[in-house]
Amino acid sequence: MANPPVDTTRRPVSRPRAPRRPVIEASWERLGRDGIDPDHDLRTGLLPHAEIERRRETTPLRHVLPVLREGLVSVADVSRHIVLIADAEGRALWREGSASVLRRADGYGIEVGTDWREDVVGTNGVGTPAVVRRPVQVVATEHPLRALASWTCAGAPITDPRDGRLIGVVDVSGPLETMHPATLAWVDSVAKLAEARLRERHMSSLEQLRAVAAPVLARLSGRALVVDRDGWTAAVSGMPYPNRIALPKSPTPGRRWLPALGLCTLEPLAGGWLIRAGDEPEPHAVTRIVLDLAHPRRWSVTVFGGAGSWSHELSPRHAELLYLLALHRTGRSAAGLAEDMFGDAGRTVTVRAEMSRVRRYLGAFLDHRPYRFCEDAEVEITLPAHPADLLPHSTAPAVTRARIHASSA
Repeated sequence: MANPPVDTTRRPVSRPRAPRRPVIEASWERLGRDGIDPDHDLRTGLLPHAEIERRRETTPLRHVLPVLREGLVSVADVSRHIVLIADAEGRALWREGSASVLRRADGYGIEVGTDWREDVVGTNGVGTPAVVRRPVQVVATEHPLRALASWTCAGAPITDPRDGRLIGVVDVSGPLETMHPATLAWVDSVAKLAEARLRERHMSSLEQLRAVAAPVLARLSGRALVVDRDGWTAAVSGMPYPNRIALPKSPTPGRRWLPALGLCTLEPLAGGWLIRAGDEPEPHAVTRIVLDLAHPRRWSVTVFGGAGSWSHELSPRHAELLYLLALHRTGRSAAGLAEDMFGDAGRTVTVRAEMSRVRRYLGAFLDHRPYRFCEDAEVEITLPAHPADLLPHSTAPAVTRARIHASSA
């Protein structure tokens, strides 16, 4: 007898009966539109071993593995938990902890290479912290997947301390009976320790690059600077000190147009680049500025001009600010942005500090007093398909109103 056909229709997520905490309720709201199969097999789409190894070798998380292991694995083993370390795309790259719980996890399909994105497997301790950009604990039936109904997860995002970009999530998971209210604070503290170690590593590498840069810059006249491979400044000569320079995606030696400096000459140095700027930045005509907010966790701004195009990935806060400026083309004062962001017009110090950071890479295309995109720029916003996915981490009053307006339109 032939086997009956398999029903592959995505089932809508049924709501838990009891009221849920706001962060869990918001996650279920995001899932409610498309549905998540409650019987989804976590092994579906498992990464092959070669791809796992490639990601392990390239993720910035590799630099803080000792910190994460020292802070989490030994305690997790004793307390009958396991530790999952996932990259920015929600893929589990490392899994360690209690041997008995690891065997139990195998039965659920909780393996290295699994895809923990929230829109793939529902509310969980990896995918949900990646979306909301803060620590989240998910308990038992707060997971939409039936396989995780007796499981508890506590996860915290790890961000690049230089620009706020998400680089991964660390999660401590285990059977429901092992849950402890302090687990979330523990995981969050270790994630913050990892971020501090990344910051120390960055500062140390810049110090090493300064030692290389000093004799080189001493021989030069005019405007010049030395940056690391990501564009972070180590030393300058004959010009104000910029925190970071936007480099081409794949910089090569030779003459290049850079947004902040105009036409420059790039020369490779050990660990970075020597940039020799022309006497005056060359004028440039901006064709378009595209603010891409279509993806829940990866936002960017791309500038298209006569000298080519370049992109910059945005932190959650910078994505909010540029979105608000794109809505208000005539400009917003610091007090107006503070009202939009925090519901408190008095928080201008925070706004000015963040806008100062934005102007380090986008300053050529922003005016201030008030803050706004320059008048000759055409600004385009790429929005997500569903209004609720518009900057889902954001609690800014103006962004919340925009979501509500878009949903009712």
